[in-house]
Amino acid sequence: MKASERHRAILDLILTRDANVEELGVALGVSEATIRRDLTTLANQRRLVRTYGGATALIGSHEPEASLEERKSTQREQKEAIAKAAAAHVHDGDTVLLDGGTTCAALARHLVSRLDLRVVTNNLLAVMTLASAPGVHLTLIGGDLRSSSMSTLGPLAELTLSRLSVDKAFLGADGVVAEFGLCEASAEQAYLKDCIIKRAAQIFVLADDDKLGRARQQHWTPIERDWRLITSASADPARLATFKAIERVTVETAVNGEAERS
Repeated sequence: MKASERHRAILDLILTRDANVEELGVALGVSEATIRRDLTTLANQRRLVRTYGGATALIGSHEPEASLEERKSTQREQKEAIAKAAAAHVHDGDTVLLDGGTTCAALARHLVSRLDLRVVTNNLLAVMTLASAPGVHLTLIGGDLRSSSMSTLGPLAELTLSRLSVDKAFLGADGVVAEFGLCEASAEQAYLKDCIIKRAAQIFVLADDDKLGRARQQHWTPIERDWRLITSASADPARLATFKAIERVTVETAVNGEAERS
């Protein structure tokens, strides 16, 4: 594992709980000496706080958001496989909601041939894809534009959601942590997802393996009901195990669009 990968893994671990050197070494499969050097580096970068024997999160710290172009180019094959697997859950006549984000935008591309499909979305990338699909009835959720994801949010979006319901909602996130839910960069994003969850009969979370266990933003949407995680087959089994241990979560892993349920 590269130093940059270890640093990211350490930050993910300590944002969910404080950890000591021994625990971090076991979790990452490296020596305690290596962990100590990593903690010193991260502390010098003001990305964590050293404690006696370990480290804790730096209060108020968070990861800068990636640009839209960076989001589009990251994990493209995984996102495509996840989108294909998610599309298998959408049937003619359904009413579905597509959240913002590039994975949900990829899902939209697999829905253009559906018949009598109603799509509600705040995702402008998905709107551009579905606008000319003859069998799709499209409802755009208005609100304030969030240019980093080309999606809408805010009070108007929340009001729209309070007036409708959907069969299935497909959600993205900056991070997904089994014990906490969906991690987001702003309170508005987190609250909008909460509104979506309340208005959907079924919940699907689409997350590539880079987002599993990722807790590097400050705002959270808990999911306190049954939901389905669709992720990539390359996901770390140890991270998947934390989701499989929760009774209300169904985990699917996608390879070339084929999903395996566990």
